Amino acid sequence: MRYLHTMLRVINLDKSLHFYTEGLGFELVSRSDYEKDRFTLAFLKSKDDPSGGPLIELTHNWDTDAYTRGDAFGHLAYSVGSIDEIQKRLRQHGYDLSWGPGLTPNGKTKMAFVDDPDGYEIELLEK
Repeated sequence: MRYLHTMLRVINLDKSLHFYTEGLGFELVSRSDYEKDRFTLAFLKSKDDPSGGPLIELTHNWDTDAYTRGDAFGHLAYSVGSIDEIQKRLRQHGYDLSWGPGLTPNGKTKMAFVDDPDGYEIELLEK
């Protein structure tokens, strides 16, 4: 079994694509519009992951303008070379960290969080 992707429903696909590609440096793998069913799927991958995955699938339902996020979902987590470099790129594109940088609860690893345009949290753990 191989982990393929995590799907996130987004309200504004262009805003989300800008956040993930420009802010976090992800690469758009594919984008497909399904006019009959009125939705778009966009798949992104981290440029820094040599395995090529898992991917993030952004699903934009054209006729939906709000979602209620449950409190069971936590966050996505990524290992990064430098939180400071990620924060610099985020700021250049109009975003910033929502928490941190600080240390993990065990005090051994530098960590931070950033929220995407729909409020999904991304945890950054420095290698």
